[in-house]
Amino acid sequence: MKLSSVLFGLALAAPIVAQDIYDIWSTTWQKDNQFTYKNLGSKHISFGSPGSTGTSDIKSIVGFGAAMTDSSAKLLNDLKSSSSDKYWALLKYLFDPTDGANAAGFTYLRVPLGASDFSAKVYSFDDTSGDTSLNDFNIDAAPSYLFSVINDVLSINSDLKVHVCPWSPPGWMKDGGSMNGGKFYTSMSDVFANYLLKSLQGFKSKGITPWAISIQNEPQNSNGHYPTALLDAYWEAKIGQTLRSLMDGNGFKDTLVVGYEHNWDDAGAYPVDLMNDATDAFDGVAFHCYEGHVSQQETFHDAFPNKNIYFTECTGLFNGDWWGDTKAYLRNNVIGTVNNFARNAAFWNLVLDGSGNPKLPGTTSCGGKNACRGVITLNSDGSYTKNPEFYALAQMSKGTIPKDKGGPSAQRIDASVGGNSNLLVSAFVTKRASSSDEWRYSLVVLNQNDDNNGKWDPVDIDATIEFRGKQAKYTFPVGVTTLWWYASPE
Repeated sequence: MKLSSVLFGLALAAPIVAQDIYDIWSTTWQKDNQFTYKNLGSKHISFGSPGSTGTSDIKSIVGFGAAMTDSSAKLLNDLKSSSSDKYWALLKYLFDPTDGANAAGFTYLRVPLGASDFSAKVYSFDDTSGDTSLNDFNIDAAPSYLFSVINDVLSINSDLKVHVCPWSPPGWMKDGGSMNGGKFYTSMSDVFANYLLKSLQGFKSKGITPWAISIQNEPQNSNGHYPTALLDAYWEAKIGQTLRSLMDGNGFKDTLVVGYEHNWDDAGAYPVDLMNDATDAFDGVAFHCYEGHVSQQETFHDAFPNKNIYFTECTGLFNGDWWGDTKAYLRNNVIGTVNNFARNAAFWNLVLDGSGNPKLPGTTSCGGKNACRGVITLNSDGSYTKNPEFYALAQMSKGTIPKDKGGPSAQRIDASVGGNSNLLVSAFVTKRASSSDEWRYSLVVLNQNDDNNGKWDPVDIDATIEFRGKQAKYTFPVGVTTLWWYASPE
């Protein structure tokens, strides 16, 4: 049995005939395709009979990826020591953006500044109590393998966007004297801004110029078992204003300042207050998945439509259902976030082992029988498992990475679905480095039609893709499909 639907995804233009669709990447519920490429060859999809058009350009896509925690970097560095070939093969599979490569082409990497709950120990870059002049600031408090692994990734993908963010200020800047929990001393606002500037300078000294910096991870969370800190919106705004001025005067004008970094459920309060207090200092805000719903990103967008939205953290858990997890991540954290105005999507740890380790000793985060899972589970023998988070991210990444090395990233364009609510779609156009080259149009389509009144019943959906007055037909299996075609510039 197959159901029918219609996709509209597309661009205002005269009815110029597009090239046919040859390239498809797919991941299906029964795992017969797992981020699998197929060239349709003689069975390519042709645009034929007339149809309708419609469009709206949105902001360009930054990219998709995960966090390079100390733990992820350690596991990867250990792999490099034991098997350099396996190490480079894995990094290239994750990050190689080359057109036509059998790779996800991730272009976004989030990096904690100092310790997180996935570090070997609690540390900041200046643990000397009362050192308000930051004379003892030392970027080398971070493990050396963190910088070496990030530089290896950059050698594969020079377009990588590195987004840095502290899980806590140094403990002496907080009321409890520890990085683990407590509230930020407001009297330390200027000192902390200078600490963040020195962090940027420290990363740059290691060959890594951050694309963006956030002020504080999850500023409404205090936990005494791992680095966290409470920071009011008013004081985050003050720190952001001071930091923006310092960055502009010290060679970081192009590095963005991102605010909030917390859950969807407070989208209409904290981040809105932050922008009201310091709109000029912040490029936008970032959201996490742990409370609320992805649709609440629109609440912030409605208040500040000219500010950017980023989705920077959600963790997978062990012992889930493979297809159920993949479907949920696409619906809520990847397609869902982008369709609700995000310019990126990222999960938590890029790499962990089969037990969700290594973790900070004593941390209570990611505990219980369903431990946090990396995008990749890396085994001691160098083999690895690609988890549902990987497939959700990779399918989206493949349709949005630049067609040309160093060229423009994709821009989301409007796509509407008629006839079946079980299709969830994001549509993109990727312009080219040369004005004479054809633009790439891509669709990422989730068919979640697997339930019939509570009973498992996966059903393919026949769909019509309408583009520039022409139509093409394709049957989307239950799973996620990324496809693209090329057409003359508008």
